[in-house]
Amino acid sequence: MASFRTRPGPGGRRVWQVRIKKQGYPEMARTFDLKTEAQVWAKQIESEMDRGIFMSRAEAENTTLGQLLDRYQREITTQKRGATMERSHLRMIGQDPVAHGFISGITGKELTAYKNRRLREVSASTLNRELNILSHVFTVAAQEWHIHLPWGNPVRLVSRPRVDDKRDRRLQGDEYARLMSAAATYGGEIGPLITWAIETAMRRGEIAAMRWDHLDGPSGPQCRQARVLLIPETKTGTPRRIPLSTTALAVLDGLPRRLDGRVFGVHTGSISRAFAEVCKAAGITGLTFHDLRHEATSRLFEKGLNPMQVAAITGHKTLQMLKRYTHLRAEDLVGMLG
Repeated sequence: MASFRTRPGPGGRRVWQVRIKKQGYPEMARTFDLKTEAQVWAKQIESEMDRGIFMSRAEAENTTLGQLLDRYQREITTQKRGATMERSHLRMIGQDPVAHGFISGITGKELTAYKNRRLREVSASTLNRELNILSHVFTVAAQEWHIHLPWGNPVRLVSRPRVDDKRDRRLQGDEYARLMSAAATYGGEIGPLITWAIETAMRRGEIAAMRWDHLDGPSGPQCRQARVLLIPETKTGTPRRIPLSTTALAVLDGLPRRLDGRVFGVHTGSISRAFAEVCKAAGITGLTFHDLRHEATSRLFEKGLNPMQVAAITGHKTLQMLKRYTHLRAEDLVGMLG
């Protein structure tokens, strides 16, 4: 049966400790701020024991989501072809306050709050990818690591945001000049990152994962002269090689060589945050870093490349997928009609 007692808690405040002793089951103990919370928990545990369906929550009650993410990255992510991209998503989830909570207490309510926080920083499609990864983390924990989740897979209790496939935001007027001016004031690598994204149509995660040895050309300092970049890990899982414009080469020429071999010393989350700050300083609204990929892809069409050529650079799988990225302005097509 359950027994309750008070004890000093953090900061000297009183907390309630409940213990459950029942023959044939391990002794259970847990501490709560309120006696009513302790009584509800004890009633649930005793009911499960009486019905013979009790499963120990010890591991779930002593493992944080952050620790679970670390284990998943070590044991599962490393076996995947898109490991670099997934590690980036796991890193962003791990930086959210939800990662500090014990997995036994993570419910749909906590993950809905996480969803709302992330939507202030990332697109709906990015959030849905994070939720998909998080759902698989909980599935692996339950099915392969045999960690009892009191609430089941809590991601299934969270509604998914609708992905707006009609987004067609492009740079307008002097926005590029304003962006670059604000980026120069902001400092760091955000200026080169903006130009690079527009010149290459690369995704944010692909840019963050770039390495100097991905450039096709002579090794050492001469690799700056290479005109082709290998992207070994992509969102679609298919590696691709893209040509580099003279403007893209100028960006590389202005970057220092890092000891870790990476071209840019940033992660995906820091790119988004820096870009948001630069847009705010430049007085630009409704523009995300991913919109630069829309801009870059549309510019490729405006230069006269055909869909197959554009797809080879951008990595889009089908022409249907490319339609939402072209958004060619009628004024720019007049000269091509004669």
